[in-house]
Amino acid sequence: MVHPEATFQPHVPDDSQMPELTVRAVVLGSLLGVVFGASSLYLFLKVGMTVSASIPVAVLAITIFRGLSKAFQLRRATILENNIVQTAGSAGESIAFGVGATMPALMLLGYDLEWSRVMLVSVLGGLLGILMMIPLRRAFIVKQHGVLPYPEGTACAKVLIVGEQGGSNARTVFLGFGLGAAYNLLMKGLKLWPGEWSKAITGVKGYSKAVVGLEPDPTLLGVGYIIGPRVASIMVGGGMLTALMLIPLISLFGDGLTSPLPPGKTTISAMSARQIGGTYVRYIGAGAVATGGILSMLNALPLIIASIAGSFRSLGKGDETRLDELENGRDGVPRTDRDIPIPLVFLGVLGLIAAIASSHLIPTDPVGRIAGALMIVLFGFLFVTVSSRITGVIGSSSNPISGMTIATLLLTCVVFVMLGWVGPEYRLIALSIAGIVCIASSNGGTTSQDLKTGYLVGATPWKQQVAILVGALLSAVVMGGTLLWLNDAYTTRTSRPEDLPKIVVDVSTLTETETFDGKELKVWHPSKSDEGAPLAKYLVDEAGHVQVGFDPGIGGRLNYSSSGAPIKKFSPPQPEMFATIIDGIMAGSLPWGLVILGSVLAIVVQLAGVSSLAFAVGVYLPLSTTLPIFVGGLIRLVVDRVRKFSAEDSDTSPGTMLSTGLIAGSSLAGIVVALLIVFEDVGKKLDFSTLTPSGEEFLLPALPTFAILAAALLFVALTGKRPGVEEVGKGAPDQLD
Repeated sequence: MVHPEATFQPHVPDDSQMPELTVRAVVLGSLLGVVFGASSLYLFLKVGMTVSASIPVAVLAITIFRGLSKAFQLRRATILENNIVQTAGSAGESIAFGVGATMPALMLLGYDLEWSRVMLVSVLGGLLGILMMIPLRRAFIVKQHGVLPYPEGTACAKVLIVGEQGGSNARTVFLGFGLGAAYNLLMKGLKLWPGEWSKAITGVKGYSKAVVGLEPDPTLLGVGYIIGPRVASIMVGGGMLTALMLIPLISLFGDGLTSPLPPGKTTISAMSARQIGGTYVRYIGAGAVATGGILSMLNALPLIIASIAGSFRSLGKGDETRLDELENGRDGVPRTDRDIPIPLVFLGVLGLIAAIASSHLIPTDPVGRIAGALMIVLFGFLFVTVSSRITGVIGSSSNPISGMTIATLLLTCVVFVMLGWVGPEYRLIALSIAGIVCIASSNGGTTSQDLKTGYLVGATPWKQQVAILVGALLSAVVMGGTLLWLNDAYTTRTSRPEDLPKIVVDVSTLTETETFDGKELKVWHPSKSDEGAPLAKYLVDEAGHVQVGFDPGIGGRLNYSSSGAPIKKFSPPQPEMFATIIDGIMAGSLPWGLVILGSVLAIVVQLAGVSSLAFAVGVYLPLSTTLPIFVGGLIRLVVDRVRKFSAEDSDTSPGTMLSTGLIAGSSLAGIVVALLIVFEDVGKKLDFSTLTPSGEEFLLPALPTFAILAAALLFVALTGKRPGVEEVGKGAPDQLD
């Protein structure tokens, strides 16, 4: 049997020479990365999610360069330049997720959010994730080509190829692009139909709070078609276990309880299915994802060791350590297999670790610095590896980075407790470590996806790696200021007695002071164990009475601004979860039983011969997310059997091309929807849900509209003509004029 890597030929041949790492490509990619990163951060703070930026940036790169070429008679951009743009531009979104998910938890714990801390966490995490992914490229991208599909990376490569080629192949992709964009804009922008459908199963005695849901998103449908029926089925199986078994089971045994069951704050009978899932099942899912990721890494360990060993063997080649000789190819390594030299990678990692150890992110004593740095290296490499593999299976948009961050927090806080580091300041340190690992994991997955795109189009790996390092650095510097500005703009400073805690604080333990209205007051950061004091920053007088409260703009509870005007705070779910975990472990109240249940579940599934990681992702994600992925995989199963496609035929079939367009179009529309959220006045004018008849919330139902979308995918996949080799192309000209 011939290994796939031995027969694979990229779109641009290895011996082809064309412009790639140009100044205009890096500049455009970095600028788009900043724009997409800021939009993604705002979108995350609003709704707790982001959209993958690679495909939208690739589409914009093709369009912008083509427009500049026509307007100013410039040389047309090559496909490799367009790939550099999407590579540099993809870093902003992945960093935005990590920053938005972790840093606001500091404010929920009552701490001031310093720009220097956010910037350090963003920069160190972003660069560390990229560097740690480089030694893994051959193991995941090359050795497992044909095994790990990288659906979004593959889709992005096809967007770049068809954007260059045209023909029926391009028409199918851009048909999907237009369909996906229009669908998402009509649904999320104009709000003609709801963004989620759900139905509770009722009428069965003893079986309650089982809810079947579906998110009618073109992105999820397209991802399901690309990853295929097997992985899609495993994922939806995990979702069904959560929605149709675990939640009803908890409801069945908990309905008779008259007091809350920790970690819940209310009785189970008073909880909705969503609340049960967020309170109990989310811990089970986090334990399953963490264990599944570790098992997945152990399975891939031989490939990882072989990849790193191959990189070490290159140390003997002295001329491979210079970037100018990488370009000239004096060491005989093919252009399409040339990474940044491993000595530079290790030096970069050591430099970042030294920066972490010398910063204020970890304890000041030598033991604390060493322990903190070692935890970041260990957890960072572990979850960069896990993230890269998950991205290879389901893409970066559905990558459960939150679960990896939860696992990092669990392990970090346990180490802290064992070392006796249980003071309030160590909460901040633990979250900073988790923030770096979270951003590193997110950016590591994005980097692997970009390198997969480059592998398919025939890019030079080291040039892509340089591009994403530059893009990540610029985006990380801007991201901290963006987060602080958004939080400050929505923070409420209040001295209203009705909004302040009615408790007396022990001021003898408070050392920090702050002047307010000419008075020097003590700064108090309460913990969750302080009843009657919501997490925030407070100023108290010498008698221990709270005089001023600062309700944060992110995760705050007050609905008015400092001036008294009505205001709506940001409320993403992940920071609240992370703050809960930190306080839970430090106070000894974390529900370890639920986490262990998830770990056992992952092990049992793996022993049964099923991918525990894909199943665990399904347990962690809501059924409404995995169900449309399953629909896409089911459509591919039907199409492949009816048309008798081989695996290679299916990868270049009309259905795959249309799915690629659906992902691209709906992702780009997600950015437009984010802008509508920013400019709320415009968004309200375009909100058709306000024009519906009395008693109805939307003009159209969700399921029929999604059924039409799925039927369109099925129709094109069954009737479309598969592009010939001359259209798909196995090579490209040396120069594009």
